[in-house]
Amino acid sequence: MQRLFQPIGDLKSVSKKRNALYQKIGIHTPYELLWHLPRTYQDYREPVPVADTIIGMSATIKVKIISKKNPVYTRSGMEIFQAEAVDDADTRINITIFNQKFTFQGLSVGNDYILSGRIKEDPYHDNCRMIQNPKILSDEKNPLEAVYPLTAGLTSPMIRTNIKECLAILDCVNFETIPPQLRDPHRIVSLTKAFHDIHQPETLEQVADARRRLAFEEQLKLELGLHMLKMRSKVKTDYPMQDVSMKPFLDCLPFQLTDAQLQAIAEITQDLSGDMPMNRLLQGDVGSGKTAVAMAACYFCAQNNYQSVLMAPTEILAEQHYQTFCNFLEKFGIEIVLLTGSLTPKQKKLRYAKIADGSAKIIIGTHAVFQKAVTYCNLGLVITDEQHRFGVAQRDRLAKKGGAPHKLVMSATPIPRTLALVIYGDLEISILDTMPSGRRPIQTYAITGKMRDRAMIFVKNELVQGRQAYIVCPAIEDSDADLKAVTAYAELCEKKFLKDWNIAVLHGQMTAQEKDDVMGKFRNHEIDVLICTTVVEVGVDVPNATMMLIEDAERFGLSQLHQLRGRVGRSDYQSYCILVTEHVTDESRERLRLLCSTTDGFEIAEADLKLRKAGDFFGSRQHGLPPMRLAELIDDTMLNEIQEIRETLTEQDVFLENPENQALFCSVKELFREDL
Repeated sequence: MQRLFQPIGDLKSVSKKRNALYQKIGIHTPYELLWHLPRTYQDYREPVPVADTIIGMSATIKVKIISKKNPVYTRSGMEIFQAEAVDDADTRINITIFNQKFTFQGLSVGNDYILSGRIKEDPYHDNCRMIQNPKILSDEKNPLEAVYPLTAGLTSPMIRTNIKECLAILDCVNFETIPPQLRDPHRIVSLTKAFHDIHQPETLEQVADARRRLAFEEQLKLELGLHMLKMRSKVKTDYPMQDVSMKPFLDCLPFQLTDAQLQAIAEITQDLSGDMPMNRLLQGDVGSGKTAVAMAACYFCAQNNYQSVLMAPTEILAEQHYQTFCNFLEKFGIEIVLLTGSLTPKQKKLRYAKIADGSAKIIIGTHAVFQKAVTYCNLGLVITDEQHRFGVAQRDRLAKKGGAPHKLVMSATPIPRTLALVIYGDLEISILDTMPSGRRPIQTYAITGKMRDRAMIFVKNELVQGRQAYIVCPAIEDSDADLKAVTAYAELCEKKFLKDWNIAVLHGQMTAQEKDDVMGKFRNHEIDVLICTTVVEVGVDVPNATMMLIEDAERFGLSQLHQLRGRVGRSDYQSYCILVTEHVTDESRERLRLLCSTTDGFEIAEADLKLRKAGDFFGSRQHGLPPMRLAELIDDTMLNEIQEIRETLTEQDVFLENPENQALFCSVKELFREDL
């Protein structure tokens, strides 16, 4: 088994130069090279008649060599070899080969061959085709040939040669991660067969079965790795807390918490009072009240004389949290400090001192909260907001500031529960699935571009009433004529649609400070209309913003459209979302109809999962998870099957320590690298 995980450079067919190229694309072992999957296949199985080939296009033909000519030499020394061939219909084609003597010698008169290459018109013979330097296969094999993702210096033939050696090693070591008794009920082929069939297939059906097995393999490894991380985190906490009454906190709130919020608070305080460190996800739709739950958790810690830290992805969002926390918690004598990168050295020094001596009980900030200069006195709780914006390493660096503190991560991205158990497999989950009372549902409309002028009148009506608006475009510059670019759109609005209003742009190519400045001005109503990309998907509350218009809405996923829509509807004012599309198809019509019919993010996420499969959820977010090569094949049925196998395995062997699970453990460790 060790041979599969030896350095890739130890292979006989891998030179030092090629080893460096593999290292460059993250391939370090033969096993990792086996996971370098083909992006497509060259199909030589069904040759076409010569008469049906198209001049200028590549084709695969089956012909018999009828004659070979003597080589011709050009003045520059080039050797030109020519042969005549006919297909089964006696249609003639000429073969020309340049500077490949041994290839030409391999052709025998009277034998049949499969040739593949670009078809040209023979300039020396009327109504005759020719093929130059074709790929030549004997008639004994009609294979599907793997074509691989490449990097400079690596070609598909090179990779095929190296993978052939890796497959030979695989055959010798008999490496299998899922035992037959678990594999067979789900009609999953063996790992050895899967690798052979995906790299050297004879049929496309073999490719499909191999891809399903490897997708199954990846997802099982991911779930097992996350489960192992979860179980290893179950060590005794350094911060034991006593149960305290939450009544004073609840009484200070000027609004009634939902049952879902109260349930989440109960789950969190129970975790904080336990012997094991909390490791919980608080998942809720936009506007479901996650901040109030986070405040409750910080209040509970402060009453136990422990510090809490909340890390937000942007300075302006951190400032918003700081103001909210101060409004409700300072009356209890709880000192709260804001820590961001833009503070002056003097301001930072004063706040560092309060954090170090423990007088600051709640610390709110950006990535600045885990810098080396920050020393915590007794950090009992770490909260990360919009956690997918932070990598695993950043969250771990913050958590290690306090030894083994309790951890709460918050996400406003509704994810179907089945999928959430996979993505957040190392976390317990609390879900806020009801909205606070008093919020008006956002009225959503889908229109075509022909109605854009009327939509702009609707936007102006809101502006006249003192409200503000977002306009979202999927591109930054006018590089794609099909997309409404932010910069060009802003110019159009300034000249035509909204020339009497203050307009600003916001996009991902701006610096963090520039984005914060624009959002600050928009929040303060110095800007009436913000024309932006999806960077506003996670942003600050602007209660006065009641209108969102999204151009090219068909370009976005349903969940992303719902996230964008959640930027409005943050107050008692009636809010609106207009989805504009120029490309109406049955699929886009159905997707936008669903969005117009409901504001339930979890219902939308379930529909999005059915439409796009789980792969897009893995690919669309930086969850800090290992890369998934075949995530697009994952569906709800496969997730359930994988969870069944994972539960069977971990019930008997939590950390895969038994001899029969060593291959699976090595494979999981290879996926997670140093994390396990």
